[in-house]
Amino acid sequence: MKKYKIVQVRSRIGRPATQKNTLDALGVRRMNRPVIVNGTPQVEGMIHKVKHLLSVEEIKE
Repeated sequence: MKKYKIVQVRSRIGRPATQKNTLDALGVRRMNRPVIVNGTPQVEGMIHKVKHLLSVEEIKE
């Protein structure tokens, strides 16, 4: 299964509530704090929705 390392690189201030809720659902709480998530289709969709706020890299196992 794919895994992604997600880091928030742009602020959530002034963003719509749906984008803030998506960041919360991904487990991203603070800027520059990496989060490791499994690459399910639902998570990939959430990443795509807020990709302008994130830095995403796939982890090779």
